[in-house]
Amino acid sequence: MDSATHAKQAAAGSPAPVLSVRDLDVRFRIADGELRAVRGVSFDVSPGETLAIVGESGSGKSQTMMAVMGLLASNGFVEGSVKIAGEEILGLTPRELNRFRGRRMGMIFQEPMTSLDPLYRIGDQLAEPLVAHAKMSRKAARERALELLTLVGIPRPAERLGSYPHELSGGQRQRVMIAMALANRPEVLIADEPTTALDVTIQAQVLDLLADLKRRFGMAIVFITHDLGIVRRIADRVVVMRNGAIVETGLTEEVFARPQQAYTRMLLAAEPTGRKAPPPMPATPVIEARDVRVAFTLRGGWFGRGDRELKAVDGVDLTLLRGGTIGIVGESGSGKSTLGRAVLRLLPASGSVRFEDRDLTGLDRAAMRPLRRRLQLVFQDPFGSLSPRMTVGEIVTEGLLVHEPAITRAERDRRAASALEEVGLDPSTRNRFPHEFSGGQRQRIAIARTMILNPSVVVLDEPTSALDRSVQKDIVDLLRGLQARHGLSYLFISHDLAVVRAMADEIIVMKSGKVVERGTVDAIFRDPRQPYTRDLIAAAFLSETPVA
Repeated sequence: MDSATHAKQAAAGSPAPVLSVRDLDVRFRIADGELRAVRGVSFDVSPGETLAIVGESGSGKSQTMMAVMGLLASNGFVEGSVKIAGEEILGLTPRELNRFRGRRMGMIFQEPMTSLDPLYRIGDQLAEPLVAHAKMSRKAARERALELLTLVGIPRPAERLGSYPHELSGGQRQRVMIAMALANRPEVLIADEPTTALDVTIQAQVLDLLADLKRRFGMAIVFITHDLGIVRRIADRVVVMRNGAIVETGLTEEVFARPQQAYTRMLLAAEPTGRKAPPPMPATPVIEARDVRVAFTLRGGWFGRGDRELKAVDGVDLTLLRGGTIGIVGESGSGKSTLGRAVLRLLPASGSVRFEDRDLTGLDRAAMRPLRRRLQLVFQDPFGSLSPRMTVGEIVTEGLLVHEPAITRAERDRRAASALEEVGLDPSTRNRFPHEFSGGQRQRIAIARTMILNPSVVVLDEPTSALDRSVQKDIVDLLRGLQARHGLSYLFISHDLAVVRAMADEIIVMKSGKVVERGTVDAIFRDPRQPYTRDLIAAAFLSETPVA
């Protein structure tokens, strides 16, 4: 779209696009040839508009916007056209692109902890783009940094200028990233999965903040996500991508009400549904925990001066039935993951924990070892918990080397194949490495590693939080099936209440280390008693109420 076209649009009363992308192709050179990641993508974004780009992992949505920003990896190259307010930017040198980055385009990345420099204070990192792009003095840039932290709702902003990233919460770090992206008031703000790793209440706050900033500054937002609930809440228009190409686009209301493509209908339907079967009766307790407490000492200065105690878990009771699932929910820092590890005796804790007929209190590491195979843990990030140097077969059978050292290599291989098959993976892939699998497949591998030991109790710590909704649904179905076949008992830790509703019999709601409410799934969702629980549920299902 050339300058004359923009002029005609403006004269006709319709705003000219602030961002115009035409026939965008992105390719990467790889060892055995070339990978085409984005295929002929075209779209426009107008001032004051929010465009959502959605699709599953690998759909090309993030690579599209990385190409727009000129941030592709060194082995990537791009063809097509990208214009900011009618000015072509594709093909500019990095130095020329710097005129646009920050000043005309800003970007918020998914994981702020990897985007913020851990060695520099927040104030310095906010001041840097102001000095570089706006040519401000250091003093003026610091004053503007304070304004930005106030704008994005950081508490005690003057103090936070001197903080390092690790001293902020996840929601605060994301607000800092938003402040950095807004430092020079860009015309286009690109937000790449900015709420994926956040608790539902913090997610709601960030979405409200972005909507408010858009209204104030009239900027365009391109919001990249795999969560269609968020899209329904914030977007004016939506682009649906699959395998690098656009399969459907239109006004958000129309796409949600009348999706034209089967893939879009699949995405819209990919919410964990149904309920698990109740535990078989009479159900006997498999875990009984009483007055569990975990405390950490937070160092405050030299020689222990100013040290304080953090009560991460503060007097929690629970009874887990055989074949049952307790969902443990709450915001980050509520103590839910610490509780799960304390129950498994992976952390020092006071109180008592009984497993079947055995009191685990006071057992040392050697005494716990024979019980470990029956008390297992599945982590949130399967890629981080799977060794990149081991094959999948070796990973899955690693526990057998400890708990059944006498079995032959051939028997271990046979059992690896059987475990992979049970979790829905091709046994012939067991000689591959973790990086060769998708996120959902890696989570299946982590579950297979647990199942091969025939556990009785599995603590699942945010096992679906990093996965696409469609993959989440598959993992929930898998976990429910394994539980029904093997009589497993789960502690299911999550901040995703839609997943918890589909998985649990009972819910424990935690805040600041304490249980604030507990009850059956039906009771908690139908009639939550505590304001905190009501806030969690309202935030979790906020997609039903669009942001103006």
